[in-house]
Amino acid sequence: MLNFDVSEYQQRLNKTKDQMAQKGLDALIVTDPANMNYISGYDGWSFYVHQGLIIFIDKDQPIWFGREQDSNGARITTWIDDKNIIGYQDHYVQSQTGHTYDFVADLIKKYQYDRKTIGVEKDNYYFTAKCYERLIKGLPNGVIKDGDLIINWIRCIKSPKEIGYMKMAGKILEKVMDTAVNLIEPGVREGDVAAEVYKAMIAGTPDFTGDYSAIIPIMPSGQRTTTAHLSWTDRRYEKDEIVLLELSGCKNRYHAPLSRTIITGIPSRELENISKTVIHGLNTVVNFIKPGILAQDIEAKWRESMSGSRVVKESRIGYSFGLNYPPDWGEHTISLRPGDTTVIKPGMTIHVMPGIWTDTLGFECSEAVYVTEKGCETFAQIPRQLFIK
Repeated sequence: MLNFDVSEYQQRLNKTKDQMAQKGLDALIVTDPANMNYISGYDGWSFYVHQGLIIFIDKDQPIWFGREQDSNGARITTWIDDKNIIGYQDHYVQSQTGHTYDFVADLIKKYQYDRKTIGVEKDNYYFTAKCYERLIKGLPNGVIKDGDLIINWIRCIKSPKEIGYMKMAGKILEKVMDTAVNLIEPGVREGDVAAEVYKAMIAGTPDFTGDYSAIIPIMPSGQRTTTAHLSWTDRRYEKDEIVLLELSGCKNRYHAPLSRTIITGIPSRELENISKTVIHGLNTVVNFIKPGILAQDIEAKWRESMSGSRVVKESRIGYSFGLNYPPDWGEHTISLRPGDTTVIKPGMTIHVMPGIWTDTLGFECSEAVYVTEKGCETFAQIPRQLFIK
């Protein structure tokens, strides 16, 4: 069963072709599994081997290619006709002699595109240097160009149904965050809380279950909160220590992420001051977001709200997010930082994430929002505060 009407997938495909035409591409090889899902609906844990879509600018459907044993997954989860679902044999899988992109090159020759201009997602986790080498070797008369982020930028503006799935993810997020906050106490093992967080993430609500998140639950404690991306261990929480939570709900691969901070005892004066300052800045930024401003304007508003404080943040304060697979729920497009002149538009979804990490502690309080015609709304209703246990 498709998550969207076929007409919505076709609209996405047509927008992609428009961008391909502007970049002079006759074909585009799509390897990011989120982009594959966005265009075709394909959803399977098969991205550990090479797979993709080939979008030909003059054809009504993309070609799906992947491991033969995954081809029925494409028939089940996509709107693509059987004739356009093409599986490759297992001797291409993790081979020391052949390579999947030998197969892809032959496929492109079959469709007589071997002398044309072909785009590839160069800066993509799932398109390797070896893929590029074998494609160039197999298509010596073609032109291989960078087609990176074409679909990612189209994905920035969500349809009402996409926003609906993200609102469902937000409901799951509320339960996930509530689970973590309630269970974290001195003496409790970090891993046991992480296990219950995963359970809440998948169990979802009485009305719908959740999916696995593209990022693991990030939930370090103590000294480990001085950096951004550590998670649980087998140690037990101690009294008067900080715990950072960056968690997400997920529905049909659409995310709703959020960060909060817990102190298992009495907060230090430094933590109290940082938390009040950051929460003030977050509130200011969320109230500021609206259509027509630039991404860099949001970051500038943050810096303005920090004026006179001792809080300094050198990295970006947020990014666009939505449909995705491991290892990231971000879309790799909009970044809230100086120099990003992206115009904010209705339907965009942004994780405002002004995390602070010093040599002695960390503090996180973020908000996931979607842009409306007049401002923005949050995906979850979770208090913006330092949680004191």
